Amino acid sequence: MKKLLLTLGLVGGFSSLALAGETYTLEPTHSYVEFHYNHLGFSNPSGKWYATGSLNFESQNIAKSSAKINIQVADIATGLPKLDKHLKSADFFDVEKYPTATFVSTKVTDIKAKQFNLVGVLTLHGVSKPITLAVTQNADQANPNNGVQTAGFSATANLKRSDFGIANYVPKVGDEIQLNIEIEAVKSN
Repeated sequence: MKKLLLTLGLVGGFSSLALAGETYTLEPTHSYVEFHYNHLGFSNPSGKWYATGSLNFESQNIAKSSAKINIQVADIATGLPKLDKHLKSADFFDVEKYPTATFVSTKVTDIKAKQFNLVGVLTLHGVSKPITLAVTQNADQANPNNGVQTAGFSATANLKRSDFGIANYVPKVGDEIQLNIEIEAVKSN
């Protein structure tokens, strides 16, 4: 009887370890934040930053998951070097003074299968504000290219750049910013 109880205890212990959150590191060539804004009412240009950071992903209990994402703001890429230079200036992101943007999650809400809201704090341009990302879990499986456990997510959010002290040229250059986020993260050992 003692052996049976010990065996059940060990199996239960291993099961709880298997259900515990796994740490994943963002794969920086496939993890990015893309932004869209309105330009004079004519078009909705975009730009992007590649992202680094980590996730604690609990597939069996998504509510216990968390994320910390970092962006080097000077690495902005619009495809237009002159525009990139202007966006890096004090007119917009002022990368000399504010080189990094971060998102740190605080909770997960509204879980519906593989869709949920990731609530957190975005720090950008020296200002920290709450933001909610609408997230879809795309996959959590071994990557067929290398066999490494990989989790993939897509997310969207909207914000006002003026809320972060980036208000030059509003309303000609839109205040409303749409974010599209793609994340691939590999399981850390």
